Amino acid sequence: MRAAVFHRYGGPSELAIESLPTPVAGPGQVLLRVRAAVVTSADTAGRAGTPRAIRLFIGLAAPKQRILGTEFAADVEAIGEGVTRFAVGDAVVGATGASFGAHAEHLVLPETAAMVRKPSNLDHGDAIAVIEGAMTALPFLRDEGRVRAGQRVLVNGASGAVGTAAVQLAKHLGAHVTAVTSSGNLALVRELGADEVIDYTRTDFTDAEAAYDLIFDTVGKSSFTRCRRALVRGGVYLTTVPGLPILLQMLVTRVSTRRAAIAFTGLRSTSLKLADLAYLVELAERGVIRPFMSGSRSSRSPTPTGWWTPVTSAAPQC
Repeated sequence: MRAAVFHRYGGPSELAIESLPTPVAGPGQVLLRVRAAVVTSADTAGRAGTPRAIRLFIGLAAPKQRILGTEFAADVEAIGEGVTRFAVGDAVVGATGASFGAHAEHLVLPETAAMVRKPSNLDHGDAIAVIEGAMTALPFLRDEGRVRAGQRVLVNGASGAVGTAAVQLAKHLGAHVTAVTSSGNLALVRELGADEVIDYTRTDFTDAEAAYDLIFDTVGKSSFTRCRRALVRGGVYLTTVPGLPILLQMLVTRVSTRRAAIAFTGLRSTSLKLADLAYLVELAERGVIRPFMSGSRSSRSPTPTGWWTPVTSAAPQC
């Protein structure tokens, strides 16, 4: 099989397509033929080995896992002894988690891994595009932000992978959604269902006063300090970008009138990820959430040819 492999930390030039032995499914495992995979900021950080803390998980001096990639869409090519959840020919979407490995033609995972049958109405590329962003947005909005009907939610970075999913999910949860993006993407976020749009090149949304129950910064371009005034009493500021400031603010604001928080979605248990995947597949099949890939293709475009479809995304996996 072919795979995108790196042997040392560094820039994009460290990646190379190499031929490797095709893995074999053992007892309780499935062999997947990867059809589409996502390239995220987590992959970029893993390849570069920065911030340095990431090396505690993937190797101090050199990467232990040399094939990156977590979210994927694939076909089940073979099953090991005792597998009952999947059959050969099933089309699935899922996430490998900290083990990575999805940037390859083939991938072996236990049948209990975080994967489910893909939405029947989407091809592999579109399926993983919609699932990947939503797998981050859903825990932030539903679990950490506790978004409910009638609330006013602002999504900063609304045209990115997580942002497009967040706008659609917040609308589904009954919120009034304000989407912040650039001039060229205003029509896109309106199409997603945003009730109001803000062009950040012309208007600073943090100048508002007590306007939002929740501010979800999907790109980490703002801060709790800047956004605090724009939140109502009891409001929540969420960011996808981890760091010491937000961790300290989480502790300090637990007893405050306005709260700062982050959800470490990449560390969620397999059972929680499975439940989220099943829920999101249902929404995708009902047309509640749709894939939009900034700078790439829409769900109406044909699937690119090749041994896999790299679906580029800027979504951080916190």
